[in-house]
Amino acid sequence: MNDLMAPTPRRTPWNKGKIVGQKAPFKPKDIRALRVRLQMEHRVRELALFNLGIDSTLRGCDLVALKGRDVCHGNQVATRAIVLQHKTQRPVQFEITRAARDAVQAWIRQAALGPEDFLFPSRLHDSLHLGTRQYARILGHWVDELGLDRADYGTHSMRRTNATLIYRRTKNLRAVQLLLGHSKLESTVRYLGIEVDDALEIAEQSEI
Repeated sequence: MNDLMAPTPRRTPWNKGKIVGQKAPFKPKDIRALRVRLQMEHRVRELALFNLGIDSTLRGCDLVALKGRDVCHGNQVATRAIVLQHKTQRPVQFEITRAARDAVQAWIRQAALGPEDFLFPSRLHDSLHLGTRQYARILGHWVDELGLDRADYGTHSMRRTNATLIYRRTKNLRAVQLLLGHSKLESTVRYLGIEVDDALEIAEQSEI
């Protein structure tokens, strides 16, 4: 009887002692600083991964699964790409800036990648392409090199960076919604971390 009355041991929450919630986007000065470091140290793969991650605003699982044909027209990296998202099965379109095109082109040449090859092949034998955990570890090292706190940044920081910069520059929620591939505007509002009433008012004004 006493055994039945014994209290059940409480499990320690997985997030105890951790900072949870949305991860911060990178600031323009952080982007410039890391690009310069990667260029000077000739870290060609990482530069391509970073630049394409910022431009595309793709989730980590979609970014690491890109193939050459997804971003190239023939032997050249395209200025625009369309990718089907794994999570939602909705297509998203994004621009690829000159810096990203140059970085990806250099990586494709160095790694001798073809159209059907994954852009970021894994160095592990049991994986065809870079895994999301490997991507997260690489990003963690970037955060360390920038002197930032790992608790504040994650792979979603890459996804949020360009979306946040575009919203701050244009206040165009619809454009950011399309860029992120969200089906609902409210999802974009929450993702950007802005006030719902303010965001919807801005969206209504943009339709006038």
